[in-house]
Amino acid sequence: MNNSVVSRDEWLKARTDLLVREKAFTRMKDELNAARRALPWVKVEKRYVFDGPAGPLSLADLFQGRSQLFMKHFMMGPGQQHQCVGCAFEVDHLEGILVHLEHHDVSYVAVARAPIEEIEALRTRMAWRFPFVSSFHSDFNYDFNVSFTPEQLAAGKAFYNFRETDPGLEDLSGDSVFYKDAEGQIFHTYSTFGRGGEQFLGAYAFLDVMPKGRDETGPYRSLTDWVRPHDMYGKHGVVEGTGRYHAEGCGCVAHT
Repeated sequence: MNNSVVSRDEWLKARTDLLVREKAFTRMKDELNAARRALPWVKVEKRYVFDGPAGPLSLADLFQGRSQLFMKHFMMGPGQQHQCVGCAFEVDHLEGILVHLEHHDVSYVAVARAPIEEIEALRTRMAWRFPFVSSFHSDFNYDFNVSFTPEQLAAGKAFYNFRETDPGLEDLSGDSVFYKDAEGQIFHTYSTFGRGGEQFLGAYAFLDVMPKGRDETGPYRSLTDWVRPHDMYGKHGVVEGTGRYHAEGCGCVAHT
């Protein structure tokens, strides 16, 4: 950091100059949010059934009596041994705000392709209290372009983040929004992937005003340089570029 050191009056002048730009950004963000809400909707015609801790749940059940549903596509496939630090970082933000969302007509659920038993083991270890269901017996992940078939992986071509790309992994992350009307019809209204999910990482709002910013200066230039599962800080594990955490001494190729 090479910031100049100035008088309070000089600092106030620089700060109020920046405030003009901040206000313009706020107005632009309001306009973007309005455009996001004005997107057309797609009716969800297919019946999806998820596995929950207490049994099967339909997509309608996940709304829990509310009209709006936020869904986190959690990057966790069957038998996956190494946790996605980005997904864990995102859902950690739910601890304090879930009650507020639920009292403002928003339900939240995470969904992963891993079997519910594996999800529950992770949820228990991490002490997460939000709903977390499995799409293991469903086409849901594939239909919403966050999981990919062996054929797609072999070809290096699948649809993710609104374009054809090489997904590299069987499961990737994202966020989707759904609406259920008074007749019980369900509509898909919004999805975002990649850096689009940063808007749900509240910790970045704090880091972005700190002198060092996000300070993501490691090999990946992303949160994978520093974020760990919240119970693994200080335990000397490593994170792959894919975002998967490896505990120290797990013996896999990531440590060589």
